[in-house]
Amino acid sequence: MTEFKNTERELHFFRLRLTVAGIFVFVCFALLLSRFVWLQVYKHDDYAARAENNRISIVPVVPNRGLILDRNGAVLARNYSAYTLEITTSKLDRKLDDVIDELATLVDIQARDRKRFRKLLDESKKFESLPIRTRLTDEEVARFTAQRYRFPGVDIQARLFRQYPLSASAAHVIGYIGRISQKDAEIIDDSDDAANYNGTSYIGKDGLEKSYEKVLHGKTGYEEVEITASGRAVRSLSRTAAVPGNNLILSIDMELQKIVEEAFGDRLGALVAIEPETGDVLAFVSQPSFDPNLFVEGIDQQSWDELNNSPERPLLNRPLTGTYPPGSTYKPFMALAALELGKRTPEAAIADPGFFVLGNHQFRDDKEGGHGRVDMYKSIVQSCDTYYYMLANDLGVDTMHDFMKPFGFGQLTGIDLEHERTGLLPSTAWKRTAYKKPAQQKWYAGETISLGIGQGYNAFTILQLAHAVANLANNGVVMKPHLVKMMENADTRARTLTVPKESYRITLAQKNIDFIKKAMVGVTHEGTSSRAFANAGYESGGKTGTAQVVGIKKNEKYDARKMAAHLLDHALYTAFAPADKPRIAIAVIVENGGFGAAAAAPIVRKALDYYLLGKRPEDKANPAAGGNSAERSPPAPNPNLTQD
Repeated sequence: MTEFKNTERELHFFRLRLTVAGIFVFVCFALLLSRFVWLQVYKHDDYAARAENNRISIVPVVPNRGLILDRNGAVLARNYSAYTLEITTSKLDRKLDDVIDELATLVDIQARDRKRFRKLLDESKKFESLPIRTRLTDEEVARFTAQRYRFPGVDIQARLFRQYPLSASAAHVIGYIGRISQKDAEIIDDSDDAANYNGTSYIGKDGLEKSYEKVLHGKTGYEEVEITASGRAVRSLSRTAAVPGNNLILSIDMELQKIVEEAFGDRLGALVAIEPETGDVLAFVSQPSFDPNLFVEGIDQQSWDELNNSPERPLLNRPLTGTYPPGSTYKPFMALAALELGKRTPEAAIADPGFFVLGNHQFRDDKEGGHGRVDMYKSIVQSCDTYYYMLANDLGVDTMHDFMKPFGFGQLTGIDLEHERTGLLPSTAWKRTAYKKPAQQKWYAGETISLGIGQGYNAFTILQLAHAVANLANNGVVMKPHLVKMMENADTRARTLTVPKESYRITLAQKNIDFIKKAMVGVTHEGTSSRAFANAGYESGGKTGTAQVVGIKKNEKYDARKMAAHLLDHALYTAFAPADKPRIAIAVIVENGGFGAAAAAPIVRKALDYYLLGKRPEDKANPAAGGNSAERSPPAPNPNLTQD
């Protein structure tokens, strides 16, 4: 009986355990079934999309950057394809230094490559692919490809690279591109064009490359790519083509540009040449220059130090940001002001003793003993300082300011480059705001006198000076200077003119303009630049200028032989040609060059010879220029002329 009860109890517990186990299995099955229904029914669309995203990657297609060409089709900035060895640090399976050391056994990786990579790494996001070596040889590509399995996170990419085939020539105009920095990325992210820069690694950093970044960049395309679980691309599913950037056709004539650059030699300075009728900038020279190719992949420290610490400041865009006193090149504008405002007539003359006295101060003329009897024509041709000391005193600073302002002195020209300097066209209002102390804010009569000969507070860019000469040559019709003449569609080759319309007109009497032009033509025939323009073969107007770098004491004389090179006067020259219908207007400065007639005018002569006659400096004879120059002796120096 007892055994029966024990058996019955065990059977009860067995059934109970079986029931519990069955319930447990049922619950588990129910949970699995409900999870299956949840995943397959309710979350089907979500997980299907995720699976598709894991299988398909959207890859941005970076557009070809637009080319930059001169007015005659010479290529100034272009693209080329090359292989790059790139590292994505987030995908590495060991230390970065160890990976680079191993890569160096397959590919030539120099110390400068490592430094540049570290700099890029500091400026980039962790997941970005960064180049450790660019422009790999075919042999290097083959060696790495054979060993690629050893380097997760390292790959070879085919990239487009920017190249500036003319190296330093016109570098300050063209500018350069560089890799997008963290600061650049923040600016892009805040812009309306952020999506268009997906996949883009480079952006314009300076010059036209920066000013016309959106035009040159183009429109990013996209490609749907099927990928494996390891992230390797298998095949392309669809593609939206990228739209290449527009090409820029510049107004610059690169042959003229190179002739001027060569004419400067190792001297420092700037030259701007403008077509008066259109505002086309024909030459834009800043000497010395630099090689923009150094910046494309990130400049190495040694090259940066050499450029940045050079006393010659090759990175300085002298025509755009350098400000200088215009010296005697200011005198034709002063004379025009006198005519327009009724302060002088062409015939009215002064007796020049070689100085002008105001109070207890004597303002000396460059020619000791003076120029004798001087009318307005002679004052320009022989560059008589005394005439303009007296004229400045009669006009006053504010009258001069108001007359000169419409010509562009001390004003932004609006040229299509960033960071243009305003310069300084002084006035009593300016001085009141420029200084804090009441004694400094007051305008003194003596400060007006030197303004008449382009000295004192006057400080203008060479671009402004060339612009003013172009406005004079164009009879007061002001055209905005510009460097980009046309934009060209890279696919259709259709071109769109970007030449601005007339900005405004300066109200001037034509007879007064004609008189000033005639006097400037006289400068090249019988005046301070007559030797430089002997047998030119064309008629041009010009004006020499010499601007002091340091003041000369009252009882001292300027002696270049005793001056340090960096303290010598700046040499300037302005010109327009042909005189009857000007096609070109020029302003040039040779820093510490001495006299304008000796240092600056010959550079302009070479520029005009080429632009008007097609004559190059190496040409020994050119019938269009009037035969062999060796057969004609230039006129002897005129003892009545100053060396301005």
